[in-house]
Amino acid sequence: MCAQAGLTRLYALSMTLFAKVPLDWQLPLQNVRSNIDQIESVIREQRSGGLQVIPDDSNLFRALSISPKQVRVVIVGQDPYPNPANACGLSFSVPSGTNPMPPTLRNILKELQADVGTVLVQDGDLTPWLKQGVMLLNRVLTTVAHKSDAHRKIGWQTITERILEVTVQNNPDVVAVLWGNPALEVEHIFKPQNVISSSHPSPLSSYRGFTGSRPFTQVNEILRERGQGPISW
Repeated sequence: MCAQAGLTRLYALSMTLFAKVPLDWQLPLQNVRSNIDQIESVIREQRSGGLQVIPDDSNLFRALSISPKQVRVVIVGQDPYPNPANACGLSFSVPSGTNPMPPTLRNILKELQADVGTVLVQDGDLTPWLKQGVMLLNRVLTTVAHKSDAHRKIGWQTITERILEVTVQNNPDVVAVLWGNPALEVEHIFKPQNVISSSHPSPLSSYRGFTGSRPFTQVNEILRERGQGPISW
């Protein structure tokens, strides 16, 4: 039994990064497969040099665990939290029970409480949003542990832009929540009336427009106007 478990783990480690893309997304992302292969070579080189690249590969494409046709709302972030314990593959989210929460997430939950009152999410795990068709996608899907924005220049933006294009092709009326400049770079992909934007919820910029912007109510107003059920935040 132990030998079988060891073989299973060895097989998982030997899989290419593209093979870990959820099946519903592999065909639409074929045209950026070579880009993903190039990023994989960078990650392997860094890991062989002793760096810890996060999140681990099993969570790297977690934002794509819902199919393109299921996506109703996209919340675009920058890159993973630099704390390895926090990076989970979903933008702004952390594993359940994380304490303390990252300051950015605390600001999001504070705005959420002020915006909608009673909330579904209490502990920083935003998975309940994902299950309702909310894609939580960072512009850059990896970083080096304890270093923010370390992988800004290794090519992830081409891939995540393609992910968003595929999303809009499947649902032209997807609602986009764009916080901060890296997120605003993809504004052109969405219909203008479907974009909700503000400054980033980081403590360094939240006071510039995020606080009091009521993005969660805005999303649900758009969904209701189309006869769709609101998100239970």
